[in-house]
Amino acid sequence: MFSNGGAVLMQAGFARLRRFCAIGLSTFAVLGAPLSVAAEPLKVVASFSILGDMVKVIGGENVQVTTLIGPNVDAHSHEPTASDSRVLADANVVVMNGLGFEAWMPRLMRASGFKGHEIVASTGVTPRQLDHDHDHDHGHSHGHDDKADGAASVDPHAWQDLRNGVKYARNIANGLSRVDPVNRAGYQARADIYVTEMEKLHNEIRQSLAAIPAERRKVVTPHDAFGYFGQAYDITFVPVAGLASDAEPSARDIARLIREIKKTKSAALFTEKALSSRVINQIARETGAKVGGTLYADTLDVTDRPAGTYLGMFKWNAGQLIFSLKP
Repeated sequence: MFSNGGAVLMQAGFARLRRFCAIGLSTFAVLGAPLSVAAEPLKVVASFSILGDMVKVIGGENVQVTTLIGPNVDAHSHEPTASDSRVLADANVVVMNGLGFEAWMPRLMRASGFKGHEIVASTGVTPRQLDHDHDHDHGHSHGHDDKADGAASVDPHAWQDLRNGVKYARNIANGLSRVDPVNRAGYQARADIYVTEMEKLHNEIRQSLAAIPAERRKVVTPHDAFGYFGQAYDITFVPVAGLASDAEPSARDIARLIREIKKTKSAALFTEKALSSRVINQIARETGAKVGGTLYADTLDVTDRPAGTYLGMFKWNAGQLIFSLKP
């Protein structure tokens, strides 16, 4: 039995202990908060739909992606809006293609006051060079870099070679890892899986197209967006216009193409998603050649469609070409 004095002392001791525990638990809760509460996803802005899909695949649950130029929209004709500026101002990271594709981006970044990190997806790619004779009307309202007469122009559509897609994926994964090192393992693991899928698809497309006679592997498209695809998979793409999707081919260019198609009788005609099919249909009428289908160059389709992802776009394009070109 405790005396009254002992009981009082015990009660006082318990009170101090309770106060100490309360202080300790609250301190632990504050210090331990980052371990128990999930970090906010990185706010990432991608310039156009193809990059937006890549970032979603590699970033997973660790990123919140906003795409400035959505699916089925001509990326060449984009004019930045006030909404674009607000989105960029709130972002942690911006992912862009580079190679002059988004000539409007520096202006938008200045206007928005963007202070985050930049990832240029095409870093390390060997650019496809074009001279102005081949480039036609490149350099009007489409937003790519324009060079002085006689200088080479860079083709920005590097994603049209899956080997370059591998470089894009690595650059995105490394860039996100630098900004968010805590989640580096996840970014790199997802990129590894993605790269394996790209390499497998690249080999399948090469094998399938190689089985088609070389003289049949000739394709006419509205603008010069498939040069990298042609180099990678040994197809000759003949663009009606230059790099600019809004460039109007001359009557002489159209007449030359019509004569060439009638002579060789080997070219397949394709329209492009988000671009007018008027000139391609005109050439089809005058040559009797059939339009093989629609290819995706600068945009994806909506997410629930076959060409709604980067890999899906490649499967779609390759499938359309193989079906139209095979004997």
